[in-house]
Amino acid sequence: MTRTVTEPADGGKSATIDSDVAIVGGGLAGSLAAAMLARAGHRVALVDKRAVHPDEFRVEKIGGHQLELVRKLGFLDALEDVACRYDRVLNIREGKVVDVSVGRAYGFPYADLVAMARRQIGDPTSLIVDEVIAIGNCDDVQHLELASGRRVTARLVVLATGMAGGLGYKLGIRRRVLAERHSVSFGFTIARKDGTAFDFEALTCYGERTADGIDYLSLFPVRAGMRANLFMFRDPTDPIMRELRREPEATVLRLLPGLRSYLGDFRVTDRVQNWVMDLTIVEGHLQPGIVLIGDAFQTNCPAAGTGVARLLVDVDRLCTEYVPQWLMTAGMGLDKISQFYADRDKIAADQQSLKMARFRQALTSRNDIGWDVRRRLHFLRRSLAHRVDQMHPGWLGRVRGALRA
Repeated sequence: MTRTVTEPADGGKSATIDSDVAIVGGGLAGSLAAAMLARAGHRVALVDKRAVHPDEFRVEKIGGHQLELVRKLGFLDALEDVACRYDRVLNIREGKVVDVSVGRAYGFPYADLVAMARRQIGDPTSLIVDEVIAIGNCDDVQHLELASGRRVTARLVVLATGMAGGLGYKLGIRRRVLAERHSVSFGFTIARKDGTAFDFEALTCYGERTADGIDYLSLFPVRAGMRANLFMFRDPTDPIMRELRREPEATVLRLLPGLRSYLGDFRVTDRVQNWVMDLTIVEGHLQPGIVLIGDAFQTNCPAAGTGVARLLVDVDRLCTEYVPQWLMTAGMGLDKISQFYADRDKIAADQQSLKMARFRQALTSRNDIGWDVRRRLHFLRRSLAHRVDQMHPGWLGRVRGALRA
């Protein structure tokens, strides 16, 4: 819960809002962090320009290890209320089945996920619909100036502003580009023209030729239909990008002809969204009174599927391990802030994300002999394991269990 400590005679336009933690940015990272801290009894001010988050092309599915993190944070039941569950993913390449992934996963619009996270905050007054225009940080109390004239004071400021770097730039925080225009992603929803359901719960179709630069197309259910996420490593100025926006059905089938027999006669039911991603990390971020989480700290390759896991690790470690301890004693100097950035789990998640980004790009696009052999072996191993599992059901799970033990 937040608390207004000063109510001036101008009707509150220049009120000062006192909080323990001020979170700037109400996307998924900021909203989850606000919910975690509010649930623990801390006074939270979540500042975002929008009362309702727009339906951006961001996170649209969660599964595997990510679900374990969602469960650990206590949001799994709330996730199930806004998402479509699926349990089997048919994986194909060149029109042939590679294997079948079995395990719970969920598909959803990003805006629904953010709305779910915000509802977990409890106190609606914790959300301040405004824009932060300046931050004054120090070893003690942080001061935020809002566009409306109001002010927020807090022991700690959490920047969860995604890739928007204006505030960070004013603080001397810079973003270093590791790989410019690393990947391109497309998102759209499809349905069969005759209104019948597809013959699969979810499907992943991998690229067939390195020259196309296609990693994979992921199809999974959301409430509006079958969502399609296409991940590519290709020049964003290539004419194929315009073709995907203008004629997505024909272009997808031309690039992935093996899909035709699985999709039948289909159409795209909404606008085609796309996103060009740079791989970046920040520098100059170690400052008193401020921490950066999620994409505000490091961006991810969407094809690698590590962005949500990184975000959840950031929220978990910051909100359960560090903030409660920091608030128990005076000050918010570098000695405290550096603990979060030095956290082993955070560092491992960040490094794994960059590693997987480079691996997915190489596996998709490299055409030298070494990577050609590696690519063939990658899919061959998966295919052989799937065939053996069909003949001896459950053997793969038992082997994995034995290895974990």
